[in-house]
Amino acid sequence: MGHPGPPPAYEPNEVLRTRGARNVPKVSRTVTKDARTAVVLMAYGSPERAADIPAYFSDIRGGRPVRPEAVAELAERYRRIGGSPLNEITEAQRAALERELGLPVFVGMKHWDPWIADAVERALAGGAERLVGLVLAPHYSRLSIGGYRERLERALARRAELVFVESWHDHGPYLDILAERVRGTEAHVVFTAHSLPERILADGDPYRDQLLETSRLVAARAGVERWSFAFQSESPTREPWLGPDILVELGNLHAQGVRDVLVAPVGFVCDHLEILWDLDVAARERAAELGLALDRIESLNADPAFVQGLAGLVRKASAERERIGAR
Repeated sequence: MGHPGPPPAYEPNEVLRTRGARNVPKVSRTVTKDARTAVVLMAYGSPERAADIPAYFSDIRGGRPVRPEAVAELAERYRRIGGSPLNEITEAQRAALERELGLPVFVGMKHWDPWIADAVERALAGGAERLVGLVLAPHYSRLSIGGYRERLERALARRAELVFVESWHDHGPYLDILAERVRGTEAHVVFTAHSLPERILADGDPYRDQLLETSRLVAARAGVERWSFAFQSESPTREPWLGPDILVELGNLHAQGVRDVLVAPVGFVCDHLEILWDLDVAARERAAELGLALDRIESLNADPAFVQGLAGLVRKASAERERIGAR
């Protein structure tokens, strides 16, 4: 890894639950009939101010002590990128999805306010009898999506029906909008996503396979022949993480004679620290050292086509529940 990563993308208790994760279904549900539906739209969360960074970092680490130098490093990254727009963009996605669906949509953050539990309480207070849980991350891993689901189920405590979308890595509208962003490029395309500890592979976790499938499908749709995949945002822990890292991959491409690179972060759906720092700062600096021209695709954010795709996921999950409930 060429640079220290952001805070770990998982908590210690989540790590212990990765054993035996296999054959993950895309949508799972508990069935009741004639329920009033609301959506809980979930994202990682981000501190709003520099003063919030210690509390944010502590929550990610499950309350364990955080080294002051680690807090200072993260604060400096936020300062250099001008702060993270993740919370603001997620709210824009929420509002647009609510308009598209005509259903109440509530944001729940994994590591910041508004918390997932808060979103559940607001939905129930509004009379919801069925919640559709949708994470703004297309690829399933027990270390990521599994953690969101556990928080949602714990907060819900069986007080309403839960329909949970666990994976949408091959969802047509999502693939189409990514393909449109890379179509016609003459650069070598590097698809990226957040790295996770390498040990998930031994547990049968589908995360890497889903990422590679997304990349293949997008490249095929866009007619892109020159592409590769790399991970980013590895955390500085004492165990190996999935690779190659984007900074290593840039060196590999330079050695192969590549001179123009287009980065497509398929594992992220909006601008935030992992985009604005790891790609727009760290990767660009590495590319400049190598003499590479590097650009990246525009993030999906609240693009109307992307929001329509999210609405399709909610409708599909609800329709599947209705078909099962009618049996």
